[in-house]
Amino acid sequence: MRKSYHFNNHWLFKKTDQIPSSLPVEGWEEVNLPHTWNAFDGQDGGNDYWRGTATYFKSFERPEVEGDGRVILELEGAAMTADIFVNGEHVDHHEGGYSTVRADITDALQDGDNLIAIKVDNSENDRVYPQKADFTFYGGLYRNVNLITVSKEHFALIEDGTPGLKVTPKVHEDGSAEVRVEAFCRGGKSVLGRIDSLSLEKEVADGKAELVFQIDKPHLWQGKEDPYLYKLELYLRSEHGDICDQITTRFGIRTFSIDPDKGFFLNRKSYPLRGVSMHQDLLGKGNALSLEDMKESMAVVNEIGANTLRLAHYQHSQEFLDLCDENGIIVWAEIPMITMYMEEGRENTLTQMRELVKQCYNHPCIVCWGLSNEITAAGIVNEGLTDNLRALNDLCHELDQTRPTTMADVFMLETDSPLHEIPDIESYNLYFGWYLGELCQNDEFFDEFHKKYPDKVIGFSEYGADANRAFHSTAPDRGDYSEEYQCIYHEHMVKMIEERPFLWATHVWNLFDFAADGRDEGGKKGQNQKGLVEFDHKTKKDAFYLYKAWWNQKDPFVHLCGKRYENRSESITMIKVYSNLPKVTLFVDGREIGSVRGDKVFTWKIPISGLHHIEARAETGKGGYVTDSSRIRKVDQPDTSYFLTGAAPVTNWFDEPYKEDFCSIEDSIGDLMKNPKAAALLTEISKKAQASRGDVAKSTSGNKNLQKMMAHMTLKRMLLSAGPSVITEAQIKALNRALQEIRKN
Repeated sequence: MRKSYHFNNHWLFKKTDQIPSSLPVEGWEEVNLPHTWNAFDGQDGGNDYWRGTATYFKSFERPEVEGDGRVILELEGAAMTADIFVNGEHVDHHEGGYSTVRADITDALQDGDNLIAIKVDNSENDRVYPQKADFTFYGGLYRNVNLITVSKEHFALIEDGTPGLKVTPKVHEDGSAEVRVEAFCRGGKSVLGRIDSLSLEKEVADGKAELVFQIDKPHLWQGKEDPYLYKLELYLRSEHGDICDQITTRFGIRTFSIDPDKGFFLNRKSYPLRGVSMHQDLLGKGNALSLEDMKESMAVVNEIGANTLRLAHYQHSQEFLDLCDENGIIVWAEIPMITMYMEEGRENTLTQMRELVKQCYNHPCIVCWGLSNEITAAGIVNEGLTDNLRALNDLCHELDQTRPTTMADVFMLETDSPLHEIPDIESYNLYFGWYLGELCQNDEFFDEFHKKYPDKVIGFSEYGADANRAFHSTAPDRGDYSEEYQCIYHEHMVKMIEERPFLWATHVWNLFDFAADGRDEGGKKGQNQKGLVEFDHKTKKDAFYLYKAWWNQKDPFVHLCGKRYENRSESITMIKVYSNLPKVTLFVDGREIGSVRGDKVFTWKIPISGLHHIEARAETGKGGYVTDSSRIRKVDQPDTSYFLTGAAPVTNWFDEPYKEDFCSIEDSIGDLMKNPKAAALLTEISKKAQASRGDVAKSTSGNKNLQKMMAHMTLKRMLLSAGPSVITEAQIKALNRALQEIRKN
């Protein structure tokens, strides 16, 4: 019978590709798994985290097996490529850092002690995805490693890391259901299956047995409302008739559909998908997470009230997918084909997709397979890319006839691109109001897309704005990294989304801050700070509570925004509260200021003169109430620690007032480009900006969609977005003076 052993402890580790021939060894570090060698240098900025080949090494005693049984080594995650050696013999090679790989090591074992070495490599190359993206590519054996022993006759283990079975439920029009079970076997005579009190047994033919269970009144998997899971047990009978292997899985019975006008339906009922995206890393631990870490992350998902997760940008662990099943979370699962198409990486994309689908097929939480993310961000649409995506799309449908394929399109992908014809459904990543443009352009984009392509299913796969909890402003604006601007941004976005039911799914980028070692912005190095929660997965930013107010109706609460914004120089200040209750009352220094009825967002303006205690209170019914409190202090001068640069923002850059009939950097790019003289100046600036953006600029040069988007922006906003490395404050002033010599058309 099958046995599984954790193989996590007492490994020796070193950044080397050399394998010791014996024990003991000197200069090696003892580690327990899960482990990554980039837990710290992958999060501290500089884009200099170590990427290379490292080796894990240990001795172990050959496990006992029956007769001609087999010993299987299971790596749940080895980033990014792995080579397995047993007693000096090379046993297996695997490329792809996010899926399970299993290797049969039986024939390399000897009686007594054995030596195993696993070389893991996250070096830069041109064939294994990902290679260019806005997150850290951690290296290591960062998930569990297991030893599995099985009889000679057993359920399949090796090919594509398969679980050995495939469960396909189908709900009929009359409400009954059938559950088709395909069991993949290595030897064996028959397979016995059990679901609750139902049992079936079928003969094995050509390495496969198929069982079909009929359930008259199925208990449906109803998402967050009732995520009911069935348990399937399979037993393999040997040629002699005895039970020689046994496996189990859980599955859910549900239907879903997606309408281009009305969005997502679960079990024939409208079920708008509103949620967040997630990476799989944590401050100080990298991606070497424990099950407890994952449970804590899921608790945050449940607190905010999200009903969907986009698990970016790669296959996440089976343990976390189990949690999604148990908690009723709808999942978008994808492979790391991201940012830049690599001609030599075609086979790797197919391998990673095959492993994703086959390993994760039985999870009811998953409703779509993601082909790529922003794959044209650093490259153009060409025949190779198109063929690769078509091959991925075909592979998904070959392996799974029950789920659609999808893509996350970068904002500058033109809406008439041939790539839109490949997936069944799709979504866009838009950052109007943060990287470029104005917030209203998000509304305009989706309205125009839906009007032009009414039969296409479209969603919103990424949107967000960075915020550092240390930064605050009474006049928040894009680019100041303040919590207050992040709140303004998301207040607009959540309403925009709710007014457009045709969006099949929406995902905030991101639930948590995450490591992007190449970043150095917003007062932190090595982090993308678009999270609603900080990188510790505990400290919640104010915007988190906005979404909690919209999505979590079960847990009444009030949240006072700006608790970290204590020192304020204005005489009249605004107090903002988020709540999922209809009326909130404000108290200042114990005195009731007044009650406000509203929809999720409540504001007051109050005078301040010293240190004040602020309390917000809301009744929950039956005499109960919820409350939150903070304090604010009137100060004479702005507290410069709240500003990104450590000083007050510049309010007037220019020596003289604007001449109204002449051009300036306050004009929109679209208007300036209509003026030949102004357009000539902008062309020079554009050339310099493109040179600084490298391959991204090459892919966006001449992009009509991007040009249309940027036409709404003021030149000032674009220049501020470019940053001082592209154009300095002095150069902006000089440009404005030059524009002020050009009369408007």
